[in-house]
This record gives sequence, structure tokens and C-alpha cells, in this order.
Amino acid sequence: MIILVLNSGSSSIKYQLFNIEGQEKLMAKGVIERIGIEGGALKQCVKGVPQLVFEKSIPDHTVGLKLIFDHLVNATDGVLKDLSEINAVGHRVVHGGELFKDSIIINEKVKQQIAECAELAPLHNPANLKGILSVEVLLPNVPQVAVFDTSFHQTMPKHAFLYGIPYKYYEKYKIRRYGFHGISHKYVAQEAAKLCKKDFAKSKIITCHLGNGASITAIDNGESVDTSMGFTPVTGLMMGTRCGSVDPGVLLFLEEKEQLSIRGISSLINKESGLQGISELSSDMRDIEQAAIDGVYRAKLALDMYIYRVRKKIASFVGVMDGLDTLVFTGGVGENSFKVREEVCKKLSFFGVKIDQQQNLSTCGQTGVISSSDSSVTVVVINTNEELVIARETFEILNKN
Repeated sequence: MIILVLNSGSSSIKYQLFNIEGQEKLMAKGVIERIGIEGGALKQCVKGVPQLVFEKSIPDHTVGLKLIFDHLVNATDGVLKDLSEINAVGHRVVHGGELFKDSIIINEKVKQQIAECAELAPLHNPANLKGILSVEVLLPNVPQVAVFDTSFHQTMPKHAFLYGIPYKYYEKYKIRRYGFHGISHKYVAQEAAKLCKKDFAKSKIITCHLGNGASITAIDNGESVDTSMGFTPVTGLMMGTRCGSVDPGVLLFLEEKEQLSIRGISSLINKESGLQGISELSSDMRDIEQAAIDGVYRAKLALDMYIYRVRKKIASFVGVMDGLDTLVFTGGVGENSFKVREEVCKKLSFFGVKIDQQQNLSTCGQTGVISSSDSSVTVVVINTNEELVIARETFEILNKN
């Protein structure tokens, strides 16, 4: 079965094409950039073929998808003879609210419900829906499946996801912690269990998805029981430009002292904080680490703050699950920064976490075990692959129906 996976953003479409049966072969991957903005382009990679870069004005998502389809069947750089070879399309949808606990075949009702969840993810769900509607125009008879970033966390108990504000606001507006990066957390936890030859359904796993956006999840017996992100992706860990958890009173204070509007506060906590806000240098961990080595005080401070918060959240989740079998690092930072992994684990020895320095140093950008032989907790690095998860979920759902 050939499945196209789409991740539609407000001005971009990331895509991967899989032959999901057998070896789960990745046939092609690429991105449409700058939709509705000057300088639109398609970039496509096929194994054994030089990267394709095709520049063209792309006014909307339908035109962008048409461009993707044209190049997938292009005689020179394509991988399909005809679009009829595509059996299904799987979509990453950021927010499913409380409506979606699992992935689902898209129909009129599902589209309406995705639209209803847009007030919870105004920057993402409308763009995800545009991708769905565009596929309907271009491939009208091909089944589509929605895979939600929030659905994996729907197993969290009520005492974990509710906020300590009046209960009526949960009843009225469904204000609660939803969590994000669920597709990634589920995938790397399952892959870690396979790598360690452990039963996923009987394991206590903490997954650290550390990138420009970052979150940590406690997975007990195969279910998410707590996660660091909340009603929005801004809370929890300190990130590239997001502040993470902060005393709400600070924002009220700044609103008065700095005369900040709601939009100003939103920009402050989402775009001006985190590594960028503390260092005033960069939101990229690679830049921060190098500057810290070079003796830049604020870069070292930002790095210390980042590591401290990751370590503290891991420790708190050990208490949530009453134990820990496996600790997983993934995401751009988690997969590539041996320094962050080393420093995070250094003060988790009380829980039996010990890493092998040489293994940690050599395991960058690749999957592997980095814990020492005498560590009671297995520490692993797993390359995340959200697109493959979406392709698998799409395949499984369609095979059931």
C-alpha cells in the first residue's frame, strides 16, 4: 500500500511517500515552502537522485499539493507512474481536543470537528484542514486519515490534566492540559521498548522530545499518564523561544509595567523567551553550546536553565509512575547533543541512571543505547519519525475497515 503523509502548515506542506507494506520503504520526501508568500519553492529528495529544487509562485495549498503530485509522477525525478498508485493520504492534525482519542478516517463530521478544535490550535488546525480539503479536490476518491498530536495523551487521568482554576471553565470551554508531540512520544517509546527487548505494555518509560519545541512524557504500561505541555505548547520546559512554565502573576505584572497587550504577551512567551530570551544570542542549541564553551555567560546560563528544567521534569515523572525502566532522548537536541544528555543524566544517579560516556559521545544523530552496563535504567537515543507513525496508523485503520 502506497501512502502519502502530509503535514500542512500555514505557509508550508511537508510530505513523505511510503510503500508501507513489507520493508516500510520511504519512496520520496520533500517540502513546499512559502505558500502565499513571494519566493515559493518545492524541495524533493529521492534516494540516489540529486535534491530537486523547483521555484514557483504558490498562492494556496491546493496549488502546492498539485505541484507535489506533478513531481511525484514526473518522468525525470518522480517515483510513481500515475497518481492512482496512491492508496491513501495520512494527515498530521495538531489538535483533536477531547473529541479524538485515536486516529480516524476523515469524513464530513470529522472535518467539522477538526474545525471546531481550531480555537484550541488557531495556528495549526486551519492549515491542517486546508491540506485535507485540497486532497479532496485533487484526489477525490482516495481515503484520508487524521492522526492527532494530542490523542496519545488522552489517557491522562483527570487529576493530571485539570488546572486548579474553577471547574466550570473545564465544563464550559474544556480548558485543561492536552499535551503535544504525542505522535513522536508514542513512536520513540515503542521503538525503545523494541530496542531494549521490553514489553511496551508493561514498562515505565519517560520520553524526552527535545527540539526547538520540547516536551517530556511519562508512559506507564503503554499509556501517557502525564506530559509537560498543557493547554498550549508554550508551557512546561524552557524551549528555543518559548518560556515554558511561568508564574501567571509575572505576566500580569509585565502587562501593567510594560503596557503589554494580549498580543504582546503572546509574542513575549512564544517568540522572545527561552534560550533566545535568556542568551539574547540564539534559539538554536548548537549556537548556545558553542557560545557557552567560548565563555559567554548568558549562553552558559541559558544552557544551565534548560538542562535543569529537563532534569527536574524527569525526576518528577519518576514519582508519578513510581519507577522508571527506560529513559528516551529524541528530537533535534535530544538526538544530537551529547552534552545535554550527559548533564541531564548526571544528577539522576539516585534513580539508577548511569550513562556510558563513550557511547553517549558517539551516539549523535542515530539510534542507540547510551547507558552503562551497570545502569538500572536503560537510557537510549531514538531518531523520531512522526511521518512513519502516521503512515502506519493510516495503514492499520484502513485495513480494519
